[in-house]
Amino acid sequence: MMLMLAVSVCSTGAFAQDAATDTPSDFTFVQLSDIHWGFNDPKINADYAGTLQKAVDAVNKLDPQPDFVVITGDLTHRAKTPEQRIKRMTEVRTILSGLKVKDVRFNPGEHDADQDNGEAFKEFFGKDVYYSFDHKGAHIIVLNTTEEEASLGEAQLQWLQNDLSKLDKNNAHLVVFTHRPLFDLYPKWGWSTKDGQQALDMLMPFKQVTIFYGHIHQLNEHMTGHIDNYAAAPLMFALPAPGSQPKSTPVPWDPAHPYKNIGFRSVLVKADTGECVVTEHSLADSLGN
Repeated sequence: MMLMLAVSVCSTGAFAQDAATDTPSDFTFVQLSDIHWGFNDPKINADYAGTLQKAVDAVNKLDPQPDFVVITGDLTHRAKTPEQRIKRMTEVRTILSGLKVKDVRFNPGEHDADQDNGEAFKEFFGKDVYYSFDHKGAHIIVLNTTEEEASLGEAQLQWLQNDLSKLDKNNAHLVVFTHRPLFDLYPKWGWSTKDGQQALDMLMPFKQVTIFYGHIHQLNEHMTGHIDNYAAAPLMFALPAPGSQPKSTPVPWDPAHPYKNIGFRSVLVKADTGECVVTEHSLADSLGN
């Protein structure tokens, strides 16, 4: 049972949301991922208590500002107690509230959800852990890969099928967010989604689809058919390249090159084609390191 404390919680899935528009036009969004708030090993991140605020400050300096921000999972590091989990979620939500952009969308990772079936996450960041919305001619889909031990689950797959059935396969522009990769990147390290291929099969008939995910704590681009899959840089610590060592232990902090593996991305979505133009922002560059 989740311990409920007296905190003010958000139940909408976003800090604030502007009215959705179907009028096609170019727009940008920002993806943040793998914040792991509560991680506290200075050998891995010497600035573990300050990195998130620096990222928020860097996003706030973008010109123009993005239309919305999506956070693809692991907002908090796995907690030992319900009280610690709630404390961390309170703190990370407070820092994220400093974003100038108030349309902030959330997607759980296993660190957020696997100890209480995501109940605390839903209280803090919105009850809808998978959902879709339309924005300036694009159809945005947010999937939850924390169901039933790293899967989407039958209910969510049925929802996805119903959601996609309303769209024109030739003309729809799809942007998809997940925490785990939908394809089998490196299952030995848990870098996959058990039934992710079923979702990919549903997406494959659409001509324009781009998927953005987190979980692997490093930049990675991979094609599944004509679908481009982009992994995001983390906001706490990097992990090694898939299969490059026996275990996926965090990459140590490099004092000579601080923040070099930490960052976020901004994406321009073109109205005419649905093409996603990706720009990676290293926090080291943002800070002049």
